[in-house]
Amino acid sequence: MAGFDHGPNEPGEQENLETISRNTRLGLKLFIVYLALYGGFVFLNTFSPAQMELVVFAGLNLAIVYGFTLIIAAFALAMIYGWLCRNDVSSSTSESKEASE
Repeated sequence: MAGFDHGPNEPGEQENLETISRNTRLGLKLFIVYLALYGGFVFLNTFSPAQMELVVFAGLNLAIVYGFTLIIAAFALAMIYGWLCRNDVSSSTSESKEASE
């Protein structure tokens, strides 16, 4: 088939360990934020299911609003992670050194 002879998919350059470490820490912090949001949803459903029936916005109950909030939060956190991880640590430190000279 035409256009499918591109060869192996290998990265152009290797990330340094400092960048990998920073991105991992950031990912874990954002995961903990989402885990707290999701844990609140599960806790509320488990120990106070009657509260999930309360109408809170435009005729929607708390369960629907909280569920959609979880979906939106997951997307937002993924966008934040992608935005914060777009630069290599070594390139940002070298740029700041060049600017100070």
